[in-house]
Amino acid sequence: MKVVESAMRREPTMGGSLRVGQVYRYASGKDPDPPTLDGHPNFHHVTHSPGLKRALLEAGINGMAKVNGPDGVRRPAILIRSSPWKAGTEQTPWHDVFDMDNGHVRYFGDHKAGLRAAPGTTTGNAALLEAFTSHQGHTPEERAAATPLLLFRAVSRNGKPKGHVEFCGLGVIERAERLVQWGGREHTTFVNYVYDIALIDLTAEHDEVAWEWIHARRDKDLTSAQALALAPRAWREWVKHGDSALPRLRRRVARAKVTKVRDQRPQTGSTDATDLELVYKYFDGRKHDFEALASAVAARVLRGSGHSYLEGWLTRRSGDGGADFVGRLDLGSGLAGTSLVVLGQAKCVRPDTLITAEQIARVVARLRRGWIGVYVTTGAYSESAQTEMVEDQYPVVLINGLDLVRELQNIARDNHGGDLTACIEHVLSGQETAVTNRRPEEILLQ
Repeated sequence: MKVVESAMRREPTMGGSLRVGQVYRYASGKDPDPPTLDGHPNFHHVTHSPGLKRALLEAGINGMAKVNGPDGVRRPAILIRSSPWKAGTEQTPWHDVFDMDNGHVRYFGDHKAGLRAAPGTTTGNAALLEAFTSHQGHTPEERAAATPLLLFRAVSRNGKPKGHVEFCGLGVIERAERLVQWGGREHTTFVNYVYDIALIDLTAEHDEVAWEWIHARRDKDLTSAQALALAPRAWREWVKHGDSALPRLRRRVARAKVTKVRDQRPQTGSTDATDLELVYKYFDGRKHDFEALASAVAARVLRGSGHSYLEGWLTRRSGDGGADFVGRLDLGSGLAGTSLVVLGQAKCVRPDTLITAEQIARVVARLRRGWIGVYVTTGAYSESAQTEMVEDQYPVVLINGLDLVRELQNIARDNHGGDLTACIEHVLSGQETAVTNRRPEEILLQ
């Protein structure tokens, strides 16, 4: 007997994840199939919740229907869409600000000129003000029910301003403010709300928000606490600690350039750990000797990038003013070249010690235009110190304990049969760097 396959269409499965910076196709048909459209992920596929209504971006502020869960009423999420191509028009006289690098969005509400309703009673403003109240919850239990904001902005593709949106992140409202705006066909003033929104760090989730979390918040049989288990780690931290945690939980693009402390330290019991401990003990209490070693390692690192580096001198034991050694980095040659003064700081500390932003700032304070810094230590650099350095664009090269010992291991392997102590003694005995109190800029005359 001939088998006839069912022509019935299968219900699409649970949506996937929204990735920051990803552009999604938002088609008018709102069909969750296929997974991709016109070379872009299908928004309705990624945000699909089987058996539930579609997630929409039809308006600027799109609040999902509230759910009456076992522990009370909650709104699963608010999806916000900004349309930059409308900014400054009669329809949208304001300009939303999306500073994704620093985790800040300034978003204007949906009140418009000519509306008789009070500014806070329009559909979008009412939803965001209610969300703002939930974000101000005083207890973790209250914040567990708080409404997540999923932010998007319209982008143009193939010359068309509609039909594509970029996911910009997960947000918490920090401040809501009433202000007077000007616009509309009558060119008159009107009152609206503007919201300052903190974008939450999603580094632990590789810059993604799993739709499974939003789906769980839409499940009336789950408590807010149960759904919270699927939330991004930084969101859970915010629920636990509140607004006081936002400064460290805010999205910072600079964090992509930050190395975890654990990745700066050798694994316990490894050869790297044994050798780093040897280096620390060898130089413990021998500050100037370690400065000579740090100068040599810094020279090797900077030359390793293909540039010409000249070692200068060590500073005197007192009054070094934030610099332990001086060098010169030469870039290019002739008229197409330039030279940079290099100020070095050396810190021989226990391998489990963290170097703080304040310690690095001592070198930064000495830098002038055309100078760079090098910080060499047997310890590691705190993540906050690295973040501050990257965000403020400090021209400082950081060499941690693990990098230091591996450079020495390479020298020992190539020239001393792998004997690290012999390598260190050779570096010190061959160190011709003078100890002086000369001005750093004099290195440019050599």
